[in-house]
Amino acid sequence: MARLFSFKPSLTFKGRKFKGIRGFSGKPFHPPLTDITVAAYFLLAAFDLVSYVAFKMDRLEVAADFYVSATNVVLAGAIVSVPTILTGFWDWLKSTPKHSQAWRTANAHMAIMLTVSMLVAANLVMRLAYYGADLKYPDLTILVLSLLIGGLVSWGAVYGGTMVYEYGFNVEQDFDHAYSESEVDKYPGQKDTPAQEPSS
Repeated sequence: MARLFSFKPSLTFKGRKFKGIRGFSGKPFHPPLTDITVAAYFLLAAFDLVSYVAFKMDRLEVAADFYVSATNVVLAGAIVSVPTILTGFWDWLKSTPKHSQAWRTANAHMAIMLTVSMLVAANLVMRLAYYGADLKYPDLTILVLSLLIGGLVSWGAVYGGTMVYEYGFNVEQDFDHAYSESEVDKYPGQKDTPAQEPSS
């Protein structure tokens, strides 16, 4: 098993530096939180679009089901966005060198995502305002807002991805061992161990 799978080094917190609200070295809190919010807001747009089209086709039950689903995912995304914003802001404050390209890219990412958060708040307020009217599908205003949220969050995610995958932002740099031929796992903070020749 150990020759085919490596489980423990990725799961352990031993040897990792704790960085407060930012998470641990090699295990930052912000990226996994963004996965939830981006998916929630993308699904919001998709569900509201299906609901609106279903209503226009006189499929009222389908329209209502997707509208409720959209409301649930946008609410979940809004709740998770609170720690997402806090951890992202702290990353920006503590890790990004000012006046660098990474800093400017992070600024673009932050501006777009904060705009998304404000639009989400407006979307939720409108949904609650119409709740008493027993609205079972998104009206045109809510639909446009949801589509705008879905588009903007996808655009903002591109800049977040650039920070990690192009600039290596908050990526631990001690990873050469992961690509060296060896049957011995290296743990966080562990000194280099000589690569072992695979047994024949």
